[in-house]
Amino acid sequence: MSKKGILKKRHWACFVYPDSAPENWRDILAQKGLQCAVSPLHDKDITAVEDEKKPHWHVIMCWPGPTTYNVALGITKELNAPIPQPLESVRGYYRYLTHKDDPDKYQYDEKDITTINGFSILDFVELTANERDIIKGNVLTIIRDKDIREYSVLLDYLQDSGLMKELSIAFNNTLLFTAYIKSRKHIHDMTTIKDQRITIDRLKQETIALRTIVSKQT
Repeated sequence: MSKKGILKKRHWACFVYPDSAPENWRDILAQKGLQCAVSPLHDKDITAVEDEKKPHWHVIMCWPGPTTYNVALGITKELNAPIPQPLESVRGYYRYLTHKDDPDKYQYDEKDITTINGFSILDFVELTANERDIIKGNVLTIIRDKDIREYSVLLDYLQDSGLMKELSIAFNNTLLFTAYIKSRKHIHDMTTIKDQRITIDRLKQETIALRTIVSKQT
């Protein structure tokens, strides 16, 4: 057996091409029990000579322990994909899924990254304080824009939307987001009460004015 065949890594990457992959290729990965991250479809990449590249997905495949090249190769064969590549840095390759650190290339939307079997980039990185604050700000924006009024609704929305980094931050900052939601509900309720009082006062004034008109006519 070649040295390449016995090379062991926990994390592997590969390309998947829409025109050659089986329709259920994501299901194949899911059934293997692998945690995976799949890039947005790279359909706007160009070569060094300005030619369009063949549309493709980048896929990160993660095993619970070191796995040989031959095992990873067996999976890429099932996907009709090129040979797998070992990964030294999951975080670095995850950022490459959208060309985050390569501004000269087309910038894909991180929200379009999909995951399989609970893959979370937070399992592979330690966010900086600044990165955590940015994600907290994103969650606050979601609460405001979606007019979320319950913490449970926030968690459901983040999970259903596949926003796993935001979901993890929400898990670990329950007091912050609960207090923010409660404060917004309080402001909304006070505004509603104020509007109701204004409406009642206006009706009272209109009633008094109407009575005055009626009394003058009689």
